[in-house]
Amino acid sequence: MVNAIEVSDISKQFVLRHTRSIKEAVVWLAKGRKGDLSEKFHALKDVSLAIKTGETVALLGLNGSGKSTLLKHISGVMLPDSGTVHTRGRVAGLIEVGAGFHPDLSGRDNVYLNGAILGMTEQQIEERFDAIVEFSEIGQFIDTEVKFYSSGMYLRLAFSVAVHTDPEVFLIDEILAVGDEPFQKKCIEKIQQLAQQGKTLVVVSHDLDLVSRICDRGILLEHGKITFDGPIVQAVELLRA
Repeated sequence: MVNAIEVSDISKQFVLRHTRSIKEAVVWLAKGRKGDLSEKFHALKDVSLAIKTGETVALLGLNGSGKSTLLKHISGVMLPDSGTVHTRGRVAGLIEVGAGFHPDLSGRDNVYLNGAILGMTEQQIEERFDAIVEFSEIGQFIDTEVKFYSSGMYLRLAFSVAVHTDPEVFLIDEILAVGDEPFQKKCIEKIQQLAQQGKTLVVVSHDLDLVSRICDRGILLEHGKITFDGPIVQAVELLRA
């Protein structure tokens, strides 16, 4: 089976800037700016993995382990300092609430904008528009500017657009924690449908019961490195230990 996602030796570091006292800053300047007022944080270190078409995978780990950063690299939102990421087919999903939405545009305009960003043609969006609105439960607010939406409304519309793009690879980052319970249930059912249709699914979530239900494989990260890659049951047990 072909790989839907190939990650080869990627590394990513961020600069953490610290607020120093005026005295420390003056000393730093007096030394000719020698030394660094910031420190580097290695979010990912030489991470490699391959995910086959149709696999359902959970990226697991404690806060700061690198799982969300890895997902952003797979989505193309972030580029690695070194290494490569390759994906096959249309990639869609929810990395951040309202990403790709313009606050001054209406929900209707944002459906077209976000759909286009996710690779849909105008005709495809028109054909699926009613289904997108119906699933999102936005109703009469579809022509309201999204800056007036609650985070839950943002979520519902963003999720609905993403699932209706018919992606080959679907990515979700802790986003289901936002909506109300009935909508969460509806989202999970839709995700399970995508999995049953043979779509590739990569999920970041702290809800271990949820990922145990919808994923077969678990990848455990710690300090930017993969420490386990195998059956979801074992990955969850290790994280709970």
